Amino acid sequence: ATMQKYLLYNAVEPEELPTLRELSTMEICKIWSGISRYIYRQLLQKTAVEIGVGTFAVIPVHASVGEGKVLPVDRPMFILNKPLKMFYNLESDETKISDEIPVVQPDFEEIAAETHFRHEIVEQCVQETLLCFAGALRDNKEVEFSFR
Repeated sequence: ATMQKYLLYNAVEPEELPTLRELSTMEICKIWSGISRYIYRQLLQKTAVEIGVGTFAVIPVHASVGEGKVLPVDRPMFILNKPLKMFYNLESDETKISDEIPVVQPDFEEIAAETHFRHEIVEQCVQETLLCFAGALRDNKEVEFSFR
């Protein structure tokens, strides 16, 4: 049900982002660093992380290394949810996450403990950021999300 709220018919209004308005940019970055570290730890354990609009996973791909040689490598990727892709009419390669890979939701309690924010704040910050992301998709805006 969480994904439904990112299929936007209307622009995102400021009052839909109460937590982001309360937090400083610095604090928002701190929370997302915590999320980023959490995702990284999961990917190292070959676990995928689903965050409302899509899933972070390590996908085995074949990299060509010159002279017609191909190497299997594990590549971390973000795979946008299919309904979202269809709703916003986005094009991207079909990437399947293998059924053997466990998929988890972010553990907001753990991330909160690590970042010293209340877990409601962490969860709301993530949801509101994703709402902004969906809003940008809706309005065809360029989006840059950088993760270390």
